[in-house]
Amino acid sequence: MEYISLYHKGKTVATTVGSLAHEATVHQLQGLGGEAKFIPAGYANRPDLISNLFFAGPQGWWEVMAVNGLSDPFESLNVGDRISLPDA
Repeated sequence: MEYISLYHKGKTVATTVGSLAHEATVHQLQGLGGEAKFIPAGYANRPDLISNLFFAGPQGWWEVMAVNGLSDPFESLNVGDRISLPDA
């Protein structure tokens, strides 16, 4: 697995987001979105909670991000934003 280092909110984190492997996966997933939903109050910047709400658990957080072309889970999902959900 290829990791890259990013500086975010005063910390350096290792992530696959932005790597070539991640970009290839995102490219494959974009356009596969199914039903559109709106982010409810209490779920802003929490793709894990959004996945848990609409699917069987939080493990699909990365699919929510990829289908919507988002890369920053800490700043990309605001209350009331319309997002596409991947088909289950």
